[in-house]
Amino acid sequence: QVQLVESGGGLVQPGGSLRLSCAASGIVFSIYTMGWYRQAPGKQRELVAAITSGGITNYADSVRGRFTISRDNAKNTGYLQMNSLKPEDTAVYYCSADYVRDGVTYHYWGQGTQVTVSS
Repeated sequence: QVQLVESGGGLVQPGGSLRLSCAASGIVFSIYTMGWYRQAPGKQRELVAAITSGGITNYADSVRGRFTISRDNAKNTGYLQMNSLKPEDTAVYYCSADYVRDGVTYHYWGQGTQVTVSS
């Protein structure tokens, strides 16, 4: 059974930092592209950052320079370091894992973790 379990969310003041973790099990984590998405109330889920199996990263314009995505394949865990947080970063953050082989897409979601940026 595949599981992605996020942790590290919480309440933080503007300008503060949080580090989210995503622990994967049931998959060969190292071959998957890992992503972090977020969904704010009344808004669509959006991609925040992604990292390929080879370590290539991609960021949404709104977080580039403030957030850093990374992975530790030995621990089957991905991370999202969030600095200089703003109230508009408030959302439920989800991790995802994606792998495509022979035209078949394998896609998994975590359950989400709440991040609230407020004074």
